[in-house]
Amino acid sequence: MLKHTQVIKLRLVTRHIFNEEDNTMADYVLSCCSTADLSEQHFTERNISYICFHFELDGKQYPDDLGKSIPFDKFYTAMANGADTKTSQINASEFETYFEPFLQQGKDILHVTLSSGISGVLNSACLARDVLSEKYPERKILIVDSLAASSGYGLLMDKLADLRDEGRGIDEVYQWCLDNRLHVHHWFFSTDLTFYIKGGRVSKTAGFVGGLLNICPLLNMDYLGRLIPRFKIRTKKKVIRSIVEQMEQYAIAGTSYTGKCYISHSACKEDALAVAALVEERFPALKGKIEIYPIGTTIGSHTGPGTVALFFWGISRPIEEE
Repeated sequence: MLKHTQVIKLRLVTRHIFNEEDNTMADYVLSCCSTADLSEQHFTERNISYICFHFELDGKQYPDDLGKSIPFDKFYTAMANGADTKTSQINASEFETYFEPFLQQGKDILHVTLSSGISGVLNSACLARDVLSEKYPERKILIVDSLAASSGYGLLMDKLADLRDEGRGIDEVYQWCLDNRLHVHHWFFSTDLTFYIKGGRVSKTAGFVGGLLNICPLLNMDYLGRLIPRFKIRTKKKVIRSIVEQMEQYAIAGTSYTGKCYISHSACKEDALAVAALVEERFPALKGKIEIYPIGTTIGSHTGPGTVALFFWGISRPIEEE
């Protein structure tokens, strides 16, 4: 028979593991890929685990580890100087190795992947889930396609961390993510078309003409998580104004928006700061200061230097006819 002090200790342990109101697991791992493009400090402070993509620079492979293996400025300088870059997604075996220690600790996992519209990493995570679910049938491994990228993906993860910290169980946070992921808006512009041409997103002819006319393409992420060119805008000054106008049009409550705003950039912080200044001027009720992050090496391998991205919560991205 348990003594009174043992019963108290047992209750304390149970209270830590379970949310007593809905009897669901509260102790679970919130996880994503390094392509959420936040800082190490942000991931640590929000208790978000992450697994690294990989990239190659002139044939040498590195982890996309938030600029630790190669500082971002050196990476983008190498690209500007003609270095070859390739990226590779996380494979199923790597996911198994990453997930299993959490399961061994008795924790469930909610992992949110980089958008399936630009990567096949969702499939790798699902393959690992299927293998490990047989080995740990008592555990939950929930996988969600973010339909997001870069610090927009990070903005989604930050909100999920808020929900977890409010005491929401894994199933509720999983469903909330599915229901609300399309409310994260992504708008990008680039002042250097070199790598868009190299990657086939912009034709050589269009790139040549765009360079002559000083055209900066403005792109966004659609409802399938794909990067779609939307406008061709002449001059950096005008495209900075235009990207903020998209936020005015689509943000929840327009210029009365009270949510968070993130910006990421590839070796063009002055342009990012110019966008941030205009956003702060037009949106006086923002929640906290705008957070600015470098675009990581995976996504940056495709954009090259000169890209600025703006992320915010808005009306749901519309379903478009193909």
